[in-house]
Amino acid sequence: MSAPDLETEEGRAAYRKELRRVGWPIRWGGLAFITLGAGLALGSRYGTWGLSNEALPFAYGSLALGWAMVLAAIYIRTQHHKRRLREGL
Repeated sequence: MSAPDLETEEGRAAYRKELRRVGWPIRWGGLAFITLGAGLALGSRYGTWGLSNEALPFAYGSLALGWAMVLAAIYIRTQHHKRRLREGL
């Protein structure tokens, strides 16, 4: 794979599109876990959806896993970006 063409507007747009797709499933999966964890925490806090305090460990675990996945996706995207720009040297 050659270095990205950042000299033209079309090349920059194509490279932005490529970067958005790197780590996409991990990032969206992490956001899903964060949303699930927040819903469980709020549900157990207010007693809705039949949840009690026993759901809090699952909520916190889901939040932790979700944020770890989002941070992993950011790291993967950053490493991909560095590797792609290094190919032009």
